[in-house]
Amino acid sequence: MRGVLNLGSKIDRRKFLKTGSAAAVGAAAFASRARTASAAAASIKIGFLAPLTGDVAAWGLPGRDGCLIWADWVNAAGGVNVGGEQRSIEIVSYDDEYSADTALVGAKKLVLEDEVDFVMMLGGDPWAGVQRFMTENKVLTSTLLPSDLSPDTTYLIAPCEVHPIYNVTGVEWLRRDAPDAKTVALCAQEDALGLPSVATYRAAFEAAGFDIVYDKFFPDTTVDFAPIVTAMLAEKPDVLCWDTAYEPFVHALTEQAYLQGFKGRIISCTADNYPAMIEKTSKEFMEGFVFQFPDFDDPALNDPRVNFKRANEFYAEFTERFPGSWSAVSWEYASVLGLWKDAVEAAGTTDSDAVLAAMKAGGEGKHAFGPAKWWGKELFGIDNALVGDWPVVVIRDGKARIAEYGSIPDWWSKNSELMIKHMRDLGQMWDQRA
Repeated sequence: MRGVLNLGSKIDRRKFLKTGSAAAVGAAAFASRARTASAAAASIKIGFLAPLTGDVAAWGLPGRDGCLIWADWVNAAGGVNVGGEQRSIEIVSYDDEYSADTALVGAKKLVLEDEVDFVMMLGGDPWAGVQRFMTENKVLTSTLLPSDLSPDTTYLIAPCEVHPIYNVTGVEWLRRDAPDAKTVALCAQEDALGLPSVATYRAAFEAAGFDIVYDKFFPDTTVDFAPIVTAMLAEKPDVLCWDTAYEPFVHALTEQAYLQGFKGRIISCTADNYPAMIEKTSKEFMEGFVFQFPDFDDPALNDPRVNFKRANEFYAEFTERFPGSWSAVSWEYASVLGLWKDAVEAAGTTDSDAVLAAMKAGGEGKHAFGPAKWWGKELFGIDNALVGDWPVVVIRDGKARIAEYGSIPDWWSKNSELMIKHMRDLGQMWDQRA
């Protein structure tokens, strides 16, 4: 912990010495407070700094709820073994509203007041507001957006989601599944999520032999998506790509594509709450919709290589406790916590430097979907992203199911120069963002 609790300073000595009975009461109170402080010290506080409200909440709040389930499971099993001492887990959350300024306020509260040992973030725009503070205070922090990484982010890790690089696996699968599709129309909001994702999709479509016939950004304040879809369909694409658009945007774009008579394939980074999209369109329209995030009741998650244990049980408990809110991130932050717990127990401490060293020992790690390597120097300037296989998810008969696990390293080995070119074209390489 970064502070020392001074119990003695809170005892009024004059009242303590007035009478024998007062002394006894005071002593009992002191002992009670000491026990309470000891119990509090036995817990490990983990900060959750992500959007809990607003348009981006689907990539924050469900993840926090998943962490609560993870913490309950770990605490019920005895907690985390830190140097021979069993310590419970407490999740402390703060809504960063996907704002850099708000994120900094939250980071200071979590680190200086709550004294958390580890912080989890969605990343993106809020990371810019906290990077200096987190680095100077040596706070080990995780992000779901490795585009936040640079040589200066020595305490930032991306141990779960390698957004947006894994999107190449969906495009590669779509090429094989739809060999006659030739053209694609692409759109996204212009922000820290959309920019690197568009660069990734451009590289992936080019590598797969698609022609991009429409490729434009829209403001993140957009509310009417009909004109956007009309312009896209005017180019007669075989495939529509929603990139990494926010959940409300994906829903609005998909509904407009349905209303305007699109008959081709749709690919997107996410499809959160896809049952609602099916209700607004049709099961037939959503057939073959490709994205990257499985429901965790998927039988394919029982594959021995998958390191997220009890995935089906996790999904069942999540949907029971938080009905209708399962999203792309419901499991992701929890999977990060699993890696962090293993590293803490290996290091015997919650110290950031020791935990980071234990986590990256040997250059490999247990990613949620299988064995992976710490990677990223070519693209991010630092090997702080854990990269391996990633699922390609397809909606079949109204239900999302894993079609295959695609290899990010294999794609990179063949197309790295293409990816770097498109990242640099949009100013997304680490040396351009620094």
